[in-house]
Amino acid sequence: MVAEAGLLAQRRATTHWAYAREMQKRFPDVRVEDDRIYIVDGPMWTSAGMTAGLDMALAMVEKDLGAEVARSVAHRLVMHQRRLGGQSQHSEMLNLAPKSDRIQRALNYARENLSRPLTVDELAEQVNLSPRQFSRVFTLETGQSPARAVESLRLEAARLMIEQSRHPLDVIAKETGFRDRRHLREAFIRGFGLPPQAVRREARKAA
Repeated sequence: MVAEAGLLAQRRATTHWAYAREMQKRFPDVRVEDDRIYIVDGPMWTSAGMTAGLDMALAMVEKDLGAEVARSVAHRLVMHQRRLGGQSQHSEMLNLAPKSDRIQRALNYARENLSRPLTVDELAEQVNLSPRQFSRVFTLETGQSPARAVESLRLEAARLMIEQSRHPLDVIAKETGFRDRRHLREAFIRGFGLPPQAVRREARKAA
């Protein structure tokens, strides 16, 4: 409706990922970004969906009344934290969607221990499978190898830290299991097509 009214012309905007392509086709003068929680461009605020709308509303409260009031509102809404606008709409854990509890347990363990090496042997041991059997079952259920899935989880965690904190890249690399900031940069370019510094700049512009 906002785009129909012409209020988004020549502006950045987002919507739910399922409708982003249609929106861009119908409104070519809008710069639709299909992987953002919410976007603020001048006086216009757009969000990606129901829960993203709550994040956007809290951002409005923080802008007008300050961070302390926004935290109080979030507490009353039983929200763990407000997500920043530049955050991705997608979750790697949802994308992997394992079919069994044991592979889900392995993924949960990996996500909670990203600073560790997380070898196939270590993950297999967590779910009482041999490394060979674990690799076979993991790939069958998720469509990815354990190494590929772990790197995706590392990337997602690193991206969130980059978007939501001011930690140096060396610290983020260590916390999320990358060898160093160079390894982090290589993984970001491979996974997102952008270096970490560019992701941080975009997050700050979108927040």
